[in-house]
Amino acid sequence: MERVKATDSALALIEKLKSKHGPLLFHQSGGCCDGSSPMCYPQDDFLIGKADVHLGEIGGCPFYMNKKQYEYWKHTMLIIDVVDGRGGMFSLEGPEGVRFLTRSKILPE
Repeated sequence: MERVKATDSALALIEKLKSKHGPLLFHQSGGCCDGSSPMCYPQDDFLIGKADVHLGEIGGCPFYMNKKQYEYWKHTMLIIDVVDGRGGMFSLEGPEGVRFLTRSKILPE
């Protein structure tokens, strides 16, 4: 079952960011400084741990979420989109004047 997918605009931005930064990785932020946003990093700059769940891939990039957060979201499909404005200050899309945004859809039982 597909747990994460991206809109066409998100896929286009991912390709742009990959051309600038190389292989990427996404991690769904659980709050705090950057709210609950999908964060985009160079693949080698973010360490995945035992507490992270691999939800799938978007644009050929792995997408992870913390296991505790996943327990709340396990009944949903995450739909990664792009909107105008500044997002998380640590995410690669910030300088582009847009931000990734997570939408969700309840999955059937």
